[in-house]
Amino acid sequence: MLARIRKDLQVIFERDPAARSVWEIVLCYPGFHAILLHRVAHWLYKKKWVVLARFISQVSRFLTGIEIHPGAVIGEGLFIDHGSGVVIGETAEVGDNVTIYQGVTLGGTGKEQGKRHPTIGNNVVVSSGARVLGSITIGDNVKIGSGSVVLRPVPPNCTVVGVPGKIVVREGVKVRGVHDPIDLNQDLADPMAEMIFCLQRKINQLEDRIAQLEGTEHESPDLQHARSQERNICSA
Repeated sequence: MLARIRKDLQVIFERDPAARSVWEIVLCYPGFHAILLHRVAHWLYKKKWVVLARFISQVSRFLTGIEIHPGAVIGEGLFIDHGSGVVIGETAEVGDNVTIYQGVTLGGTGKEQGKRHPTIGNNVVVSSGARVLGSITIGDNVKIGSGSVVLRPVPPNCTVVGVPGKIVVREGVKVRGVHDPIDLNQDLADPMAEMIFCLQRKINQLEDRIAQLEGTEHESPDLQHARSQERNICSA
């Protein structure tokens, strides 16, 4: 237990530049408190003391704003930053060295029985407000962008953004070089913006082609300049 507490303190120092001392973490970090209380509740849950385990989880929720069901399996090195509004369901499984920001939900999609919450791999970053729903698996080294809603499994070494979540970076595509074990960079691509830019380029190409077919390339330079300005305004 003491070794795991030391690990929890170490990962907070590694991933949060605002952490200045052990006492600051022990007294002022709700994510740290929630993880400690969850370990107690989870131990009781496995011993079939379900009501007491649920009571401790509710006390933790009241004190920290973080709700972790005592049945959830949490690996080592979990860091819940700020944490307000985080919800982790009963059958969720969280791997090692995972970072979760405020407002994240690892939840279910209905009233199905059995495994109904996601499995999160190692070295995963789940950004603010993201929703990972259903009995799906998120692979190792995955980054999930803020506000994303992930409903399908995600292979390892990917970046997911959007509603519903779409893979915008996959291993072998847009290679960023050698990564650190935990990559907290959240400068993520915007798939909708990229799609709009592609459509705009296509429209400009089609307008140029139509102008060629209509013979407008022989029009006066002033008229051509006016048409060019009109396309630039539409692009803006």
